[in-house]
Amino acid sequence: MERMQRYGPEFIDVTWGAGGSSAELTINIVSTSQSVYGLETMMHLTCTNMPIEKIDNALKAAKACGCQNILALRGDPPKGQLNWESCENGFNHAIDLVRYIRKKYGDYFCIAVAGHPEGHIDNEDKEDDLQRLKEKVDAGANLIITQLFFDVDIFIHFVKRCRAIGITCPILPGIFPIQSYAGLQRVISFNHNAVPQKIWDDLEPIKDDDLAVKDYGIDLAVHFIHEIRKQTGIQCFHIYTFNLERSSRLILEKLGLMPEIEHIKPLPWYPSLGPNRTKETVRPIFWKNRTQSYIQRTESWDEFPNGRWGDARSPAFGEFDRWGVSIKYPVEKRLKMWGEPESPDDIALIFAKYCKGKIEGLPWCAQKLDPESDIIKQRLAAINLLGYLTINSQPAVNGVKSSDPVYGWGPKNGYVYQKAYIEFFLSPDKLDELTEKMEKDPEVTYFAVNKKGELKTNTEYDEPNAVTWGVFPGKEIIQPTIVERIAFMAWKDEAFSLWNEWAHTYDRQSLSAEVILNIYENWYLVNIVHNDFQDEKGIWRLFDLEIDGDLSKKLRRGSGSL
Repeated sequence: MERMQRYGPEFIDVTWGAGGSSAELTINIVSTSQSVYGLETMMHLTCTNMPIEKIDNALKAAKACGCQNILALRGDPPKGQLNWESCENGFNHAIDLVRYIRKKYGDYFCIAVAGHPEGHIDNEDKEDDLQRLKEKVDAGANLIITQLFFDVDIFIHFVKRCRAIGITCPILPGIFPIQSYAGLQRVISFNHNAVPQKIWDDLEPIKDDDLAVKDYGIDLAVHFIHEIRKQTGIQCFHIYTFNLERSSRLILEKLGLMPEIEHIKPLPWYPSLGPNRTKETVRPIFWKNRTQSYIQRTESWDEFPNGRWGDARSPAFGEFDRWGVSIKYPVEKRLKMWGEPESPDDIALIFAKYCKGKIEGLPWCAQKLDPESDIIKQRLAAINLLGYLTINSQPAVNGVKSSDPVYGWGPKNGYVYQKAYIEFFLSPDKLDELTEKMEKDPEVTYFAVNKKGELKTNTEYDEPNAVTWGVFPGKEIIQPTIVERIAFMAWKDEAFSLWNEWAHTYDRQSLSAEVILNIYENWYLVNIVHNDFQDEKGIWRLFDLEIDGDLSKKLRRGSGSL
């Protein structure tokens, strides 16, 4: 979702297991999509084994997280059951679900229904099937999304038939890019889709070459879309991704439909679509790599409409012990990525490998570095080998156009700026050396805190320090990312607890656990802002003396792995 968000979809849809078998997971994905990634969702909802109470719970949960789109379906038979049967106190058909949602929620939800260009598999009468589709639209459906198809002429004829009987709502063609020969055979078995002989002939010589089949599927999908646009005027398309990203991206690129920066990134972070966060414009930088924990931590706050990020003196700030700390990865994957470190140097090498893209993630960063870090990743890897265990950073940016593909965000024709920022864990003895250097540089502000909450800083005031801002035509200056004392003290609890969680990967008596817990108990979490955003290398001069000295030795030691 995080990667595909960059392609600017109007919505993503999330399937619903038969009888609500995946209900909790579906709601969780919908909520995460809306609140963390700012993606509009279309939540599937079926009648299969769903009494009205379950349907009510699903609709309430959808509304609570800001989802306003429902795909109302009858659903497939439950697993192990050949024929579809209604359940007690449930609905028989999708139209019943459409009517119920309209009666209960009025116009709050946009309701989509399924269309079958080749006719529903359970209805041999194609004209009757089309009339039933019209009845669903007349009952309150706003949109038709079609089942996948492989003969574009069948879809075009379907649209003409729909319009002829008075169906006027938008119809989204379901485009399925073929991923493999076996996958095509499997997917058409569900609904007995017609596949023109030419497609089979084209696939025959390449059917054992998965990459060639994928590329063929991409070109075929692009051809379908061109034909549908030309013959029907339809401009919206529903891509069946099956959770596969590459084909979707290449289809959009070949069609010239990759969106401009302002449409997908109005702020440097993805704005939430949660009902109480729509006016949120400022966030602390500390949670940059753990957005979901920040969203969960602050979900009940009421200060976002004020246009500023509140602090602990406000009753809206909430308690910080409600949020549970967790590492995304299961134990097996942690061991594969991080091994069994036996010294701080081993841990430093793990962090350096992450910065070089050799490891997928760290406890504090469950995804690879952003593209903006490409110009500093060599320096990040270097200072990690020196014992500065980095978990967050951004380079200085001095007036880059808002349309820039790496640093850009916000409306057209603007300029964006960043102060250099870096955050890391550091041993107490090294902190003393670093503090000496920082105190000599008037452009540097910093906070350093240990697990006990003992704070060291050279800042005199509690006001937020804007580290990212944008200047746009006809607008006030926007300052969406800040460093702030109160927020940092709240973040440090989570940041240190992740060391403790990491230590639980190993036996308590192991050397790995001992090394990690020593960092947890004794090291400091430090953040540094270099406030002269025109000085791109200013923040790195704090580390240059050591880089010139003993780094070559450590680089040689780690060079084989890096």
